[in-house]
Amino acid sequence: MNYLQVLQLAAPETALAVTVLVVLTVDLIALRGESIGQRFHAGMLASIVGCLMAAILIFARQLGPVANLMNGMLVVDPRTDFLKVVLLGLAMFTAMISVAGKFTEHVGEYFSLVLLGTIGLMFLVSAEDLLMIFISLELLSLSLYILTAFNKRNARSSEAALKYFLFGGMSAAFLLFGFSLLYGLTGSTNLPQIGASLVGRGLDPLLMVAMVMTVIGLGFKVAAVPFHLWAPDAYEGAPAPSAAFIASGSKVASFYILAKIMTFGFAGAAGSAVWQGYASGWTPVIATVAALSMVLGNLTAIVQSSVKRLLAYSAIAHAGYMLLGVLANTPSSHSALMFYVITYALTVLGAFGVVTVVEAATGGDALVNFAGLSRRAPVLSLCLLVFLLSLAGIPPLAGFIGKFFVFSAGVGADASHLGLLWLVILAIAMSAVSFYYYLQVLKQAYVLDADENAPAIKAPFITLLALVLLAILVILLGCAPGLLLQHL
Repeated sequence: MNYLQVLQLAAPETALAVTVLVVLTVDLIALRGESIGQRFHAGMLASIVGCLMAAILIFARQLGPVANLMNGMLVVDPRTDFLKVVLLGLAMFTAMISVAGKFTEHVGEYFSLVLLGTIGLMFLVSAEDLLMIFISLELLSLSLYILTAFNKRNARSSEAALKYFLFGGMSAAFLLFGFSLLYGLTGSTNLPQIGASLVGRGLDPLLMVAMVMTVIGLGFKVAAVPFHLWAPDAYEGAPAPSAAFIASGSKVASFYILAKIMTFGFAGAAGSAVWQGYASGWTPVIATVAALSMVLGNLTAIVQSSVKRLLAYSAIAHAGYMLLGVLANTPSSHSALMFYVITYALTVLGAFGVVTVVEAATGGDALVNFAGLSRRAPVLSLCLLVFLLSLAGIPPLAGFIGKFFVFSAGVGADASHLGLLWLVILAIAMSAVSFYYYLQVLKQAYVLDADENAPAIKAPFITLLALVLLAILVILLGCAPGLLLQHL
């Protein structure tokens, strides 16, 4: 493979890297003396143009069914291309939502970090080599650490970023140590080759340590219990658009690579977590993590007074539901998992978009700040209604369809032992619990009245447009899930 083919495979990521330089140049040289609002709009437009160019390059390139560079360093196929387009779309929506924030004067740097994080996400979904996976994760993580700390006027932002960085550094050490043990056991860093080497090997102690280390490292990325401690503080302290990017794009790529590593890399050491059919392997470990995430995430979300923290604990609970798609370990369950993760990303991005507008208008994200939202901003409150009901799993919204597909895949994993029915029953029970705290937010918006002196809430047109489009997508994918499933 020559350099021209390498450039062709990495053309979308290269386009985004060029956009980073353009955004920095325009903001630091041409717009330095302009208002914050104008700079945010210019940075948003430049970022969207760059993402559109990257998407066009994905659609335009002529490749075979699968292009594999350097034994899994960069693997491009129709599915990864589609996921890259999804990630670019999430980055564009993040840029549109960011206009409502005005939380920093370093506008060019902010949009550049969002784009650099997107480049890390795009390389991550194309990687089947342990080294490339780790490098992509670190590019993504470093961008997210800085985005979390971007509101310099808020001490909580710095505190959250420090916690996120410390936990992230420790999880990276665990992950790298697990990867090094895998390499030592198999003599390869390529996931399919590692999986083939482990078939019939049995669970020796070194493999068990490598497995646990890898689960710890990746469990941090998806905010699953007990590796979740960074998430509530990071979501609450970070600027709302930064938290939206962490909760959406990062979730899509992290769950995709988690499923790929477990099902490809540890293919010969899966075991079983089905009822009365237990066998040692990675599935019992993941099943335990999933159950803990559902219970702790939902029960802790009930007592939250901050909507950002509520969404953080909700994200932990949803990570538990999503792990069911990994545990089922069938082609249909992988498609169900990606459908769930993508629709969740769209929904939570919209929810954080509403929080961004409310926080900018009222100065806070507490439940009381949403009082009377239906009368202060009818369109905004309607979008919030769609997003929260989708997160709760109310039909016919996308969240219900996603849960239905994942839960069905869990039950059908091993019909002779009722599959993962025990975990599905727990997931359904915890979903019922989640109705309470989502309805608490909607009660503030639709039932309670705001104070007489409460300020009016007006969202910038471009942010309101993004939220309406996200709400339409959530409804559309709930009514016609085949529009997304055909690509997965």
